[in-house]
Amino acid sequence: MTRQKTEKTTLGQALAAELRFEAISTRKMLERVPEDKFDWSPHGKSMTLRRLATHVAEISNWTRPTLTQDELDFATADYKPTILNTTDELVELFDKAVAESIELLEDIFDEDMMKMWCLRNGEQKIYEQPKFAIVRSLVLNHLYHHRGQLSVYLRQLDVPLPGVYGPTADEK
Repeated sequence: MTRQKTEKTTLGQALAAELRFEAISTRKMLERVPEDKFDWSPHGKSMTLRRLATHVAEISNWTRPTLTQDELDFATADYKPTILNTTDELVELFDKAVAESIELLEDIFDEDMMKMWCLRNGEQKIYEQPKFAIVRSLVLNHLYHHRGQLSVYLRQLDVPLPGVYGPTADEK
């Protein structure tokens, strides 16, 4: 049986619209990451600026496994950290991840968004929620959290901040 989209907005389309909106300010933040400070960290237990900015740039990549798989198992995942060396690379990675995420979200059916997804480490189930909730929390909320953290790093480095939901003290 072939499924067809209805005229109403789907859950995926709503999340895609949100990501599209939020990506504008996130991209502006990434564009301001100074390459000469990539190895800076505000504290010994904190990520370096390079690691945090890369994390922000790649979080949207998690949309694909969330929507196309039913689980992610840390015990069998073949994760290799991305290492970037320029601000342009950060922005390029972010743009590609967001574009792919938006495409995937716009094409998914609501019934697929409500299928369960599980994060596990071998036999240990860390959590299980509908794919919609995973995209909302593990992808989008996670992105906003680390974008906020990135803004604090940039402020500590005296980098003028772009507005996110309105102008900053650096913008009039």
